[in-house]
Amino acid sequence: MKNEKPQSNLEDLNQKILVQDDIMALAKENSPRLLNKFRLVYPDFFDKITNVHPNLKNSELIFCIYLKLNFTTKEIATYTFVTPKAIQNRKNRIRKKLGIPSDLDIYKWFNDL
Repeated sequence: MKNEKPQSNLEDLNQKILVQDDIMALAKENSPRLLNKFRLVYPDFFDKITNVHPNLKNSELIFCIYLKLNFTTKEIATYTFVTPKAIQNRKNRIRKKLGIPSDLDIYKWFNDL
């Protein structure tokens, strides 16, 4: 019995790592499956963000996922094939739409969500 519990915890940890790696890969590929996969793995995130703003578009939700995953402006620009300036503008629009104060780090806001 004592051996089964650590093995089970290790399997759960490995499964979580595999799922997280899969999500990161989908994000880096700018895959259309990212939204659905993230929604399955982190349903609480969508419940919380919907409470903040119930009418976000899918493209805005995907952008929020990139921020939740702590991708930098440059990384998001690279993965989504747009300029860093365009990403900075999107960050500002999302910040305004979600009511995130300008003195608060947007990544911290998403991590605390």
